[in-house]
Amino acid sequence: MQVEASRASVFDRVPAPGLVIAGIASVQIGAAFATKLFDDLGPAGTVLLRVAFAALILLAISRPRWRSYSASELRLAALFGLTLAFMNLSFYKALDHIHLGIAVTIEFLGPLAVVLAGTRTRLDLLWAVLAAAGVVLLGGVSGANATGVFFAALAGAFWALYILVNARVGRAFSGGDGLAMAMTIGVIPLIPFGIADGGSNLLDPSLLAVGLAVAVLSSVIPYSVEVEALRRLKPSVFGILMSLEPAMAALAGFIVLSQDLSALDVVAMGLVITASIGATRHTQGPEPVD
Repeated sequence: MQVEASRASVFDRVPAPGLVIAGIASVQIGAAFATKLFDDLGPAGTVLLRVAFAALILLAISRPRWRSYSASELRLAALFGLTLAFMNLSFYKALDHIHLGIAVTIEFLGPLAVVLAGTRTRLDLLWAVLAAAGVVLLGGVSGANATGVFFAALAGAFWALYILVNARVGRAFSGGDGLAMAMTIGVIPLIPFGIADGGSNLLDPSLLAVGLAVAVLSSVIPYSVEVEALRRLKPSVFGILMSLEPAMAALAGFIVLSQDLSALDVVAMGLVITASIGATRHTQGPEPVD
């Protein structure tokens, strides 16, 4: 299709790491603005709007032919969709209790685990210990809300699964079909949670407009560029580039939400980022997931 070919050519002009960095900036700005909807829609209602709008946009762009894919490919899309849904729900639940920068730092253990799982150097233990120390400081010493820490860690587990499944989706589906189908499937389990949290406010035009903007920033842009990037990157390398997430999240939280961080929080986040940089320099990367 002409639209699909045009989009692919634009992505092809950008190096894969550049696509990942663009996605990082977009998703963190979107997350910061999403928290502004929590008072009216709650975390689950906000996630429902984000994923639903993203699904509609991606379906309109890709127009996937569902019947042209095999049952195994549809199951893969369903797994990807469920992963997206609960990763986002867990993360927004975390944001309802702790600062954006802290939530992303804890969540980042998921991608870091993907990196460390693919390496065999003697320094692996050091990076793991540094990352764990950072999270202990954030969750245990700095006094971060325990509920928020739990949901951020849960989101991290789904994030690790997202990286691995996303790599398979990028190879199994053409263009943006896999992402569009997965996002559509991901709406379904979010409906009861979203209605319970948001109720009739889900139909408010002003809230819908903000939800649409959040969907574009937090889902359409980052997931689209990440699918393209993972066609050219190993999952481990993708996880490495995610080392920018905590710093970008802290910056977005400061600029958009005026969220300040204590010196201890900054040190803790620095430990996690240092662990990622260390893994970056020494990782050999796993074989691509088939």
